[in-house]
Amino acid sequence: MEFKIDKLDNYTLIEVLEEKLDTHIAPTLKSELVLVSGNGEKNIVLNLEKVRYCDSSGLSAILVANRLCKNANGTFVLTGLNEAVERLITISQLDTVLNITNSVEEGADLIKSVD
Repeated sequence: MEFKIDKLDNYTLIEVLEEKLDTHIAPTLKSELVLVSGNGEKNIVLNLEKVRYCDSSGLSAILVANRLCKNANGTFVLTGLNEAVERLITISQLDTVLNITNSVEEGADLIKSVD
Protein backbone atom coordinates (compact mmCIF):
# COMPACT_ATOMS: atom_id res chain seq x y z
CA MET A 1 0.00 0.00 0.00
CA GLU A 2 1.36 3.41 -0.99
CA PHE A 3 -0.79 5.62 1.25
CA LYS A 4 -2.59 5.62 4.56
CA ILE A 5 -5.69 7.81 4.66
CA ASP A 6 -7.40 8.71 7.93
CA LYS A 7 -10.56 10.82 8.10
CA LEU A 8 -10.28 12.81 11.32
CA ASP A 9 -12.53 15.43 12.94
CA ASN A 10 -11.88 18.46 10.78
CA TYR A 11 -9.34 17.19 8.25
CA THR A 12 -8.12 14.14 6.35
CA LEU A 13 -4.59 12.91 7.05
CA ILE A 14 -2.82 11.32 4.09
CA GLU A 15 0.51 9.60 4.78
CA VAL A 16 2.75 8.61 1.89
CA LEU A 17 4.27 5.24 2.85
CA GLU A 18 6.83 5.09 0.04
CA GLU A 19 10.37 6.50 0.07
CA LYS A 20 9.94 8.07 -3.36
CA LEU A 21 7.17 10.43 -4.39
CA ASP A 22 7.80 10.17 -8.12
CA THR A 23 6.18 9.20 -11.43
CA HIS A 24 5.34 5.75 -10.06
CA ILE A 25 3.04 6.88 -7.26
CA ALA A 26 2.27 10.58 -7.88
CA PRO A 27 -0.61 9.82 -10.31
CA THR A 28 -2.20 7.51 -7.72
CA LEU A 29 -1.77 10.18 -5.05
CA LYS A 30 -3.47 12.73 -7.31
CA SER A 31 -6.39 10.33 -7.80
CA GLU A 32 -6.70 9.80 -4.04
CA LEU A 33 -6.61 13.56 -3.45
CA VAL A 34 -9.37 14.14 -6.00
CA LEU A 35 -11.48 11.39 -4.36
CA VAL A 36 -10.96 12.81 -0.86
CA SER A 37 -11.83 16.30 -2.09
CA GLY A 38 -14.80 14.96 -4.06
CA ASN A 39 -16.13 13.43 -0.84
CA GLY A 40 -16.45 16.91 0.59
CA GLU A 41 -13.18 17.14 2.50
CA LYS A 42 -11.74 20.65 2.35
CA ASN A 43 -8.83 20.29 4.80
CA ILE A 44 -5.97 17.91 4.05
CA VAL A 45 -2.72 17.22 5.90
CA LEU A 46 -0.16 15.44 3.70
CA ASN A 47 2.51 13.71 5.79
CA LEU A 48 5.74 13.02 3.88
CA GLU A 49 7.91 11.87 6.79
CA LYS A 50 8.71 8.54 5.07
CA VAL A 51 9.49 10.24 1.73
CA ARG A 52 13.21 10.65 1.00
CA TYR A 53 12.92 11.71 -2.65
CA CYS A 54 10.43 13.80 -4.61
CA ASP A 55 10.47 14.71 -8.30
CA SER A 56 8.42 17.12 -10.41
CA SER A 57 5.46 14.74 -10.61
CA GLY A 58 5.45 14.56 -6.80
CA LEU A 59 5.49 18.35 -6.63
CA SER A 60 2.62 18.39 -9.10
CA ALA A 61 0.57 16.10 -6.81
CA ILE A 62 1.31 18.42 -3.86
CA LEU A 63 0.12 21.42 -5.89
CA VAL A 64 -3.05 19.55 -6.91
CA ALA A 65 -3.82 18.99 -3.22
CA ASN A 66 -3.20 22.65 -2.45
CA ARG A 67 -5.48 23.78 -5.29
CA LEU A 68 -8.28 21.35 -4.36
CA CYS A 69 -8.29 22.62 -0.76
CA LYS A 70 -8.16 26.27 -1.86
CA ASN A 71 -11.05 25.74 -4.29
CA ALA A 72 -13.09 24.23 -1.44
CA ASN A 73 -12.22 27.17 0.85
CA GLY A 74 -10.17 24.79 2.99
CA THR A 75 -6.59 24.43 4.13
CA PHE A 76 -3.81 22.20 2.81
CA VAL A 77 -0.84 21.46 5.07
CA LEU A 78 2.39 19.70 4.14
CA THR A 79 4.31 18.09 6.98
CA GLY A 80 7.18 15.73 7.79
CA LEU A 81 9.61 17.01 5.17
CA ASN A 82 13.15 15.65 5.13
CA GLU A 83 16.05 17.87 4.02
CA ALA A 84 16.10 16.82 0.36
CA VAL A 85 12.36 17.29 -0.13
CA GLU A 86 12.36 20.57 1.78
CA ARG A 87 15.24 21.83 -0.37
CA LEU A 88 13.33 20.94 -3.56
CA ILE A 89 10.25 22.81 -2.31
CA THR A 90 12.38 25.84 -1.39
CA ILE A 91 14.21 25.83 -4.74
CA SER A 92 10.83 25.62 -6.49
CA GLN A 93 9.71 28.57 -4.33
CA LEU A 94 6.71 26.57 -3.19
CA ASP A 95 7.57 27.30 0.44
CA THR A 96 6.00 30.72 -0.13
CA VAL A 97 2.76 29.16 -1.42
CA LEU A 98 2.28 26.11 0.82
CA ASN A 99 1.48 25.73 4.51
CA ILE A 100 4.38 23.68 5.89
CA THR A 101 4.61 22.41 9.47
CA ASN A 102 7.06 20.17 11.33
CA SER A 103 4.47 17.70 12.59
CA VAL A 104 0.95 16.43 11.94
CA GLU A 105 -0.12 17.97 15.28
CA GLU A 106 1.11 21.41 14.18
CA GLY A 107 -0.77 20.94 10.90
CA ALA A 108 -3.96 20.05 12.78
CA ASP A 109 -3.51 23.13 14.99
CA LEU A 110 -3.03 25.31 11.90
CA ILE A 111 -6.28 24.00 10.38
CA LYS A 112 -8.13 24.61 13.67
CA SER A 113 -6.84 28.17 13.82
CA VAL A 114 -8.04 28.86 10.26
CA ASP A 115 -11.43 27.14 10.52
